[in-house]
Amino acid sequence: MEHWNGTVSLLIACIEFHLLFNLLVFAEKNRLNKIAITMIVLLAAYQTMEFLMCQVGLQSSFFPYFAFIIISFLPPLNLSLTSAFTKVSADKLSYFRYAVFIPAILFTIYYTFIIPEFAVTSCTVLYATYHYPLGDLYGFFYYLPILISIILLVLFVKKENEKKKRLVGKVLLFGGIFISIPPVLGFSLMFAGSYSLIAAMESVMCKFAFVYALCLAFVCIYNSPFKDERNYFKYLSGYK
Repeated sequence: MEHWNGTVSLLIACIEFHLLFNLLVFAEKNRLNKIAITMIVLLAAYQTMEFLMCQVGLQSSFFPYFAFIIISFLPPLNLSLTSAFTKVSADKLSYFRYAVFIPAILFTIYYTFIIPEFAVTSCTVLYATYHYPLGDLYGFFYYLPILISIILLVLFVKKENEKKKRLVGKVLLFGGIFISIPPVLGFSLMFAGSYSLIAAMESVMCKFAFVYALCLAFVCIYNSPFKDERNYFKYLSGYK
């Protein structure tokens, strides 16, 4: 089965790049959509890196290091998207929305000096496992913005009356809860004595994040003046 290693990553990367192309063409480039599109770029880039490491055989320490740098900015970007959508950043979280990027930046700087400590320890068809420094601390700062985003969306959905915004909030909330399934299950198994899922957590979460990429794509299109291709090309041709 080794010759199939990384193929699921390639499949997901291709679909995410396809989503990205459509969003770049059809989605309005407002602030919310720009953040969502950036997240899809990072998700597709990570899947591409995993394919290159597991199938093509790029095993140098630089490649898992670079993959971790890519995913390090996903949770703070997600919190920025959530705060922008819920308008929380306009008051209490205006400072925190920027401060949440500090851990990712610090990890990036620190990891740059210890790149040789990164390694791909195993590859399968579905996921890869890595060795990297400060795993527990990294995990804390990785999951915290995701948890905060879910809490903000739960509060938003409960109080928001406008149907369109509630729908977008529910879609983002579903995506956030869905990508939280692996860590919840992984920590549960860890307490039961099994560490296999925890060891592959980053890779598994990014596979689950494919569903979140679909949620982001929906939000981008729904948050744009063009609901389908026909309306878009009518607009370009000046047709009313």
